[in-house]
Amino acid sequence: MKPIRKFIVRAVVPPQLSALEELAANLRWSWHEPTRRLFEHIDPLGWRRSERDPIAFLGDVDARRLEELAHDDGFVAWAERERDALRTYVSEPRWFQSLGADTPRTIAYFSPEFGIAAALPQYSGGLGILAGDHLKAASDLGVPLVAVGLFYKAGYFSQAIAPDGWQQERYPALDPDGLPLSVLRRADGTPVQVTLAVPDDRSLHARVWQVAVGRVTLLLLDTDIPANDDDLRQVTDRLYGGGGEHRLQQELLLGIGGVRALRAWSELTGRAFPDVFHMNEGHAGFLGLERISACIGEGLAFGEALQLVRAGTVFTTHTPVPAGIDRFDRALVARYLESGLLPGIDPADALPLGLEPGVAAEESAFNMAMMGLRLAQHANGVSKLHGEVSRSMFASLWPGFDADEVPITSITNGVHAPTWTDPALLELAEERLGTGDTEHADWLSTAVSDAELWSVKRGMRLQLVEDARRRLAAAWADQHAGAVAPDWVRRVLDPDVLTIGFARRVPTYKRLTLMLQDPERLAAILTNPDRPVQFVIAGKAHPADEEGKRLIQRLVQFAQRPELRERIVFLPDYDMGMAETLYPGCDVWMNNPLRPLEACGTSGMKAAMNGALNLSILDGWWAEYAADDHGWVIPTADAAPDPAERDRLEANALYDLIEHRITRLFYDRDHDGVPTEWMTRVRRTLANLSPELGADRMVREYVERLYRPAAEHAALVGANGAKPARELAEWVAGVRAAWPSVHVSHVESGGVEATPHVGDELHLRAHVALGWLTPDDVAVQVVYGHSHGDDRIEDARVALLEPDGVSNTDGATRVYVGTITLDRAGAFGYTVRVVPRHPLLLSTAELGLVAAAT
Repeated sequence: MKPIRKFIVRAVVPPQLSALEELAANLRWSWHEPTRRLFEHIDPLGWRRSERDPIAFLGDVDARRLEELAHDDGFVAWAERERDALRTYVSEPRWFQSLGADTPRTIAYFSPEFGIAAALPQYSGGLGILAGDHLKAASDLGVPLVAVGLFYKAGYFSQAIAPDGWQQERYPALDPDGLPLSVLRRADGTPVQVTLAVPDDRSLHARVWQVAVGRVTLLLLDTDIPANDDDLRQVTDRLYGGGGEHRLQQELLLGIGGVRALRAWSELTGRAFPDVFHMNEGHAGFLGLERISACIGEGLAFGEALQLVRAGTVFTTHTPVPAGIDRFDRALVARYLESGLLPGIDPADALPLGLEPGVAAEESAFNMAMMGLRLAQHANGVSKLHGEVSRSMFASLWPGFDADEVPITSITNGVHAPTWTDPALLELAEERLGTGDTEHADWLSTAVSDAELWSVKRGMRLQLVEDARRRLAAAWADQHAGAVAPDWVRRVLDPDVLTIGFARRVPTYKRLTLMLQDPERLAAILTNPDRPVQFVIAGKAHPADEEGKRLIQRLVQFAQRPELRERIVFLPDYDMGMAETLYPGCDVWMNNPLRPLEACGTSGMKAAMNGALNLSILDGWWAEYAADDHGWVIPTADAAPDPAERDRLEANALYDLIEHRITRLFYDRDHDGVPTEWMTRVRRTLANLSPELGADRMVREYVERLYRPAAEHAALVGANGAKPARELAEWVAGVRAAWPSVHVSHVESGGVEATPHVGDELHLRAHVALGWLTPDDVAVQVVYGHSHGDDRIEDARVALLEPDGVSNTDGATRVYVGTITLDRAGAFGYTVRVVPRHPLLLSTAELGLVAAAT
């Protein structure tokens, strides 16, 4: 019999052990090993059975054991020490507090998903895990962050694999009472509720859950409440589920409802309302319109409010291809905007924010990334290469400018070392190196021998093998009505065999099955009698992605071959719990996307944090950090005539690396059985690469390069009752109206001989028509550099030309002059252009207006 409902009945925790409940209520336990050790001491088997989730653990622990510990003065004191340490952690000054007064008071971080712990499954993949690591690092650094997301009743989905290899999805409902959540309540105990007006004179209501993530508060909006009509209760049913209108409702709730929840939270807690808003992808883009609506309510016009909101908004794009961007039917968005959803906002003002450049308004979808970029004065990609890709992909928003001038920077993602580093490696660092900071420990020190580190790696590999066997046995029982798994399942994998890991979402561009280009060659690699290899693979395809499911099926069917099934396994239901053993247990982490479609790809970072070497296409973060000490580069076949040939060439390169370099290095042992050259690379990875890959480095960069500038700029634009914002909006409107009259009418040059030489000076005199604009409104620039066969200027440099009088009677055409030195040999080219100039603009390209000489 199946139950119609499940819920947690918690054990009564004795008053002497109240510290346990306080510790369980704050998700710091998800990365704080001393707290985990405290809970494990209560009942090691029960702790493992709960998958190291204190809430579930306290709901299942034997009450007699708690009573016994309540009378154990040593354990009570231990629990209280950990509770006191948590209280100190959440209140003491940390790195951010050392930065001085010119810092943001509060930063709001919006994301559609958050991967913080397996106990709170509100994530689908890398975007959510990155968001969770961002929160944890912000907490450790003392950054005053408050996060906003949605609470999905069924999370993403649970994956099972049918006997024929086809992915099956399940959506088990989550019980909030069994999760580390609490309802945000007013002083009188009533729950906070946010409301959005939606079409047909209806209202969408959401309660607000709050989650303690160390020092950071995460607010999650939930529509499954009686106040809603039945269909609206399902808005937050599952992550990335439903059709276009369902997704639109989720994103309206995230952006608009999220800002409204923040207002309530700020009033109840006394915390400052955020002065910086960070959108983690375009899903939260409507937060900008909600803030504009609030500004209009305070007396600003739409254009004035837009300037004020943009100044304090950061937009991070994670998407390397246009197909990955959320788009909605323009008429559908208009229908919602016309429902009274955003008081004071005319849909005619809001809809152009989502317009795709170069597409007629009536034909354009409503593009969430375009809206995000138009609403944010600060934007970034998530690796250096992805920054370049993003500048090219979104260049149409800034027509007339080269891609390298597009105002999108990059901050390479990082991963939270305390979360992803295996406890065994932490224990080794504590015992031998005297530090619990594995990310910055001296792993090159002789205080740790190769043999000790090799033994720890072998133990982590054994842990992965045992976990894989357990998961496969459970999957077999699930597939075969409780039948006992066959003997071969208990022999799957070997803790002494080179182990390669591959786990991620399964869109086609990540090429899950590239390794199957030559199945027989792969089979020979796996079964090599002298240098065997084993693969551990996991990943989920989106429920609507039939091609992704076919890739999984093909791989599973290959792994079912009797001679191979102990050497290659696909583990179902990839999640954070699995990842905690998968990354540490691998010797090599493989990544083979189509370059440059991997925005960053943080799984290899987590593996490196545990001493794994990377085997990857030169894409995402690996394009910045690849080195022989850290692993191997799979050569890309960009010049291949077609995708099939590209896959064939890159697969052959992958096979060659494994057969001729990786396995030889791994199995070349000294007299003690230790692969010394391999361990040298492991040490250098831990010592030199790990510090660069940390989420603490990433968050520091966000603070210094984006959050602080955004807060300073927002304060500047909003000063004196937003007077600068009003003036800037008026100026922008005037410049846009006048720009059709602006052009470079003539350029004269002199000063160089017929055959110029390095060191010669080029004198320029440009005649520029300004219409009714003044010289203060513009900058006239010479853009120069190498220019080869395609007539483009490469490695362009920019110099200002200065006003030098008027060249016509009405004063509308001005003369600008300047000199540049020819300091490099080779083909040379230059042009003159006019761009808007204002002290409150952060980029020459910001308005997307340029008039260049022709």
